Amino acid sequence: MALPRRAWSILREDLQAARDRDPAARTRLEVALAYPGLHALWVHRVSHRMWRNPLLRLPARLISQISRSITGVEIHPGAQLGRRVFIDHGMGIVIGQTAVVGDDVLLFHNVTLGGRTMTHGKRHPTLGDRVVVGAGAKILGPVWIGDDAQIGANAVVVKDVPAGAVAVGVPAKIRLATPAEVAERQRRSVEDPSLLIEYMI
Repeated sequence: MALPRRAWSILREDLQAARDRDPAARTRLEVALAYPGLHALWVHRVSHRMWRNPLLRLPARLISQISRSITGVEIHPGAQLGRRVFIDHGMGIVIGQTAVVGDDVLLFHNVTLGGRTMTHGKRHPTLGDRVVVGAGAKILGPVWIGDDAQIGANAVVVKDVPAGAVAVGVPAKIRLATPAEVAERQRRSVEDPSLLIEYMI
C-alpha cells in the first residue's frame, strides 16, 4: 500500500509544480489532461523503473518511444529525473541516457540535454536543483549545471556553469550572480529565460 501512496504523492507534486510555474494552468484536472510535458514525465517514471531491470530494457525503450511519438518529448529511460520537474510546452525536448536532472527544474520547449561523444559512460549533463533552461537551449556533454543556475533561450552550453550563474549565447558566456541576486531569484516567480540576455548587457 506504500507504493500507491508514494505514487499519488509524486503525482500531486507534479500537478502542483505545473500550476505553480505556468500562469495559464487553471485547474489540476486541466493540467493532468492537457499537459504533454507532464504526461512524458509520468511515462518516464514507469520506463525508468523498468530500465533498472536488464530484462525489461527493451520494453522500457519501446514505451519511451511511444511516449515520444505522442508527446513530442524524448526522455531516455536511463535518464535520472528529480522531483517536481516541469517541462513547459514540451515539444522538441531531448534528454539523453546518462543525463541527471535535479529537483524543481524547469525546462522549456526544444531543450536538448545531449552528448558530444559516441563513447560509453557518462556523456550527458547533470543539472542541479532549481535550474531553469530556456527554450531552444542546448546543454551538451558531461557538464555540470549548478543549483539555481539559469540558461538563456537558445544558449549552447559546453562547459560547467557554477551555482546561481546565468549562461547565455553561442557558445554560452557565464555571468556569476551575487548572493543577493540569487536570493531575489529564489523569492520571485520564474522569469522568461529569453529575457536573461539583459543580465549580460
